[in-house]
This record gives sequence, structure tokens and C-alpha cells, in this order.
Amino acid sequence: MHRQQAGRGEGAEDRPPAGPPDPAAASAHAAEEDMPRRLVSRRQLASFLLFMLSALAFLYFVLPKLAGIGTTVHRIERGDAWWIALGVGFEALSFAGYVVLFRAVFVDEAGRIGWRESYVITMAGLVATRLFAAAGAGGVAMTAWALRRSGMEPRLVACRMVAFMVLLYVIYAGSLLIDGIGLGAGLFPGGGSFAITFVPVIIAAVMFAVVGAMALLPGDIERRLGQWASSSGSEHRWVARALAVPALAASGVRTAIDLIRRRDPRLLGAPAWWGFDICVLWAMFHAFGSPPPFTVIWMAYFVGTFGNLLPLPGGLGGVEGGMIGAFAAFGVEFNLAVLAVLAYRGISFWLPTLPGAVAYLQLRRIVARWREEEGGRRRLGPRDGSPEPAGALQGS
Repeated sequence: MHRQQAGRGEGAEDRPPAGPPDPAAASAHAAEEDMPRRLVSRRQLASFLLFMLSALAFLYFVLPKLAGIGTTVHRIERGDAWWIALGVGFEALSFAGYVVLFRAVFVDEAGRIGWRESYVITMAGLVATRLFAAAGAGGVAMTAWALRRSGMEPRLVACRMVAFMVLLYVIYAGSLLIDGIGLGAGLFPGGGSFAITFVPVIIAAVMFAVVGAMALLPGDIERRLGQWASSSGSEHRWVARALAVPALAASGVRTAIDLIRRRDPRLLGAPAWWGFDICVLWAMFHAFGSPPPFTVIWMAYFVGTFGNLLPLPGGLGGVEGGMIGAFAAFGVEFNLAVLAVLAYRGISFWLPTLPGAVAYLQLRRIVARWREEEGGRRRLGPRDGSPEPAGALQGS
């Protein structure tokens, strides 16, 4: 949790003294205000819609023909409605876990961001994730922008974003490690070749090693780099600036470790986000046939999500192909895997998009309200006793 500390913390920075308005600064501020508009240009939106339509046509009409199972849409309509409804419920619980984790990492209860704002920010980030590739980079940018507009210092936002991603993906890496070893060693039912069991284990071990190495960096590494650069030549200053990025990442890793040590029950939002989403896939197998062992669904799910790294909006196409291929490697009936995966993606990818689009518009209004409140406080000055906007929150 954040603790409100004026002028302190990981992200606290010295503010320059007030002076006459700077046109360049005003222009930069206006650019920051317009960031959500720039995130989604008309050209990007048109490209996104064209890609979505093409992907829909291939996934739900062409792929089933190639697989010899007829039109998937018609087959999905004949799925067990109760299991499909249960899958929708699981997806709602998954996003609830995401919101709870967001509040555990970013929100001071005395600050501006309440439950409604938390929901709006996370759902708006979802839409940005759909529009941009690279493992949800658009969602990260949208979330960071909203947090900065709420009053949080930029460096603190960066630190907490790293902590948030570490808390999420430690579940991802831990699942690959535990399930991969269990399946590969025969401890879990389902079996699987070395490529689909121990290769993910190796990837998970590398992820843990990188994060662990970051945590071992000294807490004052940036101060040391600054002193070293100031006493050396220009090439050393360039190296110091480059090394400041892993230093900031290390600060985020330590923040995540500190949050875990506090045993805040809201951190259970991380396993809830992944776990309930996996349960959607499990429910879709029940809706269309007999599911494979849950340990197989667990591993195929995480292997398939590597498709989010592909330069595709929301990993669309890559995730489906990765999951179906993983199930095929485990010997799951191909037709059943296609139906279950496409039905799962219909719930997890398409269903939240409409409320996410609404949240995007709501976020614009919320940020405008925050801007008006800030302007009112500046005009009134400190004599009215209004509290400063939340944002100078302590990092670890």
C-alpha cells in the first residue's frame, strides 16, 4: 500500500520555484493532457477494426473449415449454456482480482482514486492493450498516464508499475515452473514432451534469475551513478543514464517484495486474475466435451499467452494459435481444443471490450474533473485549507 508522505518517497522530486508561465512548458502540459486522444488515432482505430474483422473471419470461419469441424460459430451455439455462463462469471471475478491488486499497489485510501476510479483506469487500460501490441504496452501507458494525472509523481508511477508487473508475472513464472516440473517428472497427470514441459521451466527460471539480480542492486545505485558521472567524462554520464533504467526497475522489484512482506490480502488479486481466467478455459472444455487434466489446461494456457508478445493487438491470433498448438502437443483432441480456445477467447478478449471502451470515455471525464480541481486549488491558494492532491506517496 502507498503511504501519503509529502515531499518524500521513491518518486518525490524537487519542484522548481514558481515563475512566469513558460510557453514551452504549457505546450508540453497540453500534450500530456491530450495523451489519451493520441493513443487512439483514427488511422490506428481503422487498422485495429480491419485487423479484428480479418482475425474473426479466419479464426471462426476459415480455421474450422481447415480443421474439418464446420463453422465454429454454429458449434459454439450448441455448447452447454450453463458452463458458458459459469465462464462469464469466472471472467468477471478475474477482472475483479485485477482491480483489487491495482488498489493494493497504487491507491492510498485518502487519495483521489476510489473504487470507481480504480475500475475505470483498469478497464480503460484494457482497451489500450487491445489496440497495442508488445505484451500490453498500451495498457501500461494508459494506466501510467491516469496515475500521473491523479497527482502521483512520474518516478513513483514508474516504480509502482514495475512492482505491479512483478506481482502479476511472478504468478506466471511460478506456474510455468511448478506445472512444468510436475508434468515433466510425471508428478501431475497429463505427461508432455520436454519441449512443452521443461523448456517453459527453463524460461521461468531465467525470469526469476533476472528479477532476483535486479533485487540485489544497491538501493542507492542511482546516487552512486550520479556521483560517478559527475566526476567523469561525458561518456560516463551517458552510461549512468543508461544504467538508471535497471536501477529504477530494481526499485520496483524491491517495492513488490516489500508489499509481499506486508501480507496485504489484496495481493491475492494477482493469483485471482490468472486463476479465474484459466477457469474460463476449463469451463469451455466442459461446455463442449470432456476436458483434459486441469494441469494440462494450466500449462497450455500459460504457454499460449506467450502469443501476447507478438506484434498483434492483444495477441489476437497468436494466443489462440499458441494455446491450440500446446493442447495438440499434449494430445488433446484437436476439434475440442479449437472450440474451447475460441469460446474462451470470445469471453476473455471480446466480452470486456465494450465496458472497457465505456471506461475509456469515463476516464477522460475523470481526468478533466481532476484538472478542474487542481485549477481551483491553485486559484484559491493554500489559505482555504484544501489538501494537496494525493501523489507524493512513499516507494520502497
